[in-house]
Amino acid sequence: MTSPEYRAHFGFDIAFANGGGMHGDGFRLDLPSADLDADVIALLLVRHLGLALVESVTLRDLEIVTEPHRGSRGVETRPAAADRRLVDLSHPIRAGLITYPGLPAPEITPFLTRADSREKYAPGTEFAMDVITMIGNTGTYLDSPFHRYADGGDLSSLPLEKLVDLPAEVFHLTDAWTAERRGIAPETLADRDLRGAAVLLHTGWDRLFGTPEYGRGAPFLTGAAAAALVDAGVALVGIDSINIDDTESGGERPAHSILLAAGIPVVEHLTGLGSLPARGARFTAAPPAVAGFGTFPVRAYAIV
Repeated sequence: MTSPEYRAHFGFDIAFANGGGMHGDGFRLDLPSADLDADVIALLLVRHLGLALVESVTLRDLEIVTEPHRGSRGVETRPAAADRRLVDLSHPIRAGLITYPGLPAPEITPFLTRADSREKYAPGTEFAMDVITMIGNTGTYLDSPFHRYADGGDLSSLPLEKLVDLPAEVFHLTDAWTAERRGIAPETLADRDLRGAAVLLHTGWDRLFGTPEYGRGAPFLTGAAAAALVDAGVALVGIDSINIDDTESGGERPAHSILLAAGIPVVEHLTGLGSLPARGARFTAAPPAVAGFGTFPVRAYAIV
């Protein structure tokens, strides 16, 4: 059973020993437990903000609530569960599945039925062999640079070091975007060291997967944020939305263009990211090594 996670809600006033100060309202901070006093939370706040020469911290309207962690910097938290667990982050593929409006659904047909196989094998032995016809952009899938660039690396060229057992930095963003402001900005992702990590964007849009609403009004990663992730040295970027780019922008795909030009694979149509901690999990999403192919479904999962 997953242990509850806690966050503090408060306003603050900070004074610096060398003069000046800063103030905040409606601030939220991950907590390692619920039994912390204001002095300890103030220290965690200073660590999270990376402040020096702090003279005093005053917290206002402090409230501790049960709420999933968002990954506050400098705040060590307890594991979400005492035991190792596997979390499946992929949508199952089935015949007729609509992943992206306008793209063909997979077709599954028998090549060898169990009944026919009985004539080929010893009594009591039977097999089924099926043929699946599908576009690479089906279910939860990974984009290689070849998907965007003719001279980019294809699926067979991707090193496993960019796909397997990556430290996962999960950004829980369900309350960080609106219908009027759907783009995820670089400032939203700026509070952590992301070098070598799989950056996973939990927007909550996967709840609409397979419905007509999934294709309209979805959150996305801005080009500026994609450039910031490249500068941060990330290994992979994933999102639980219909696309990492804004599909309603008129055809521009800056996030794809920037990330794939830098050799950073992109995983789209993830699901279940809300069950992962902000940090501490390990992420894997490895497609088959198909030469001359740019995109293919993955069984994405995390170890917590």
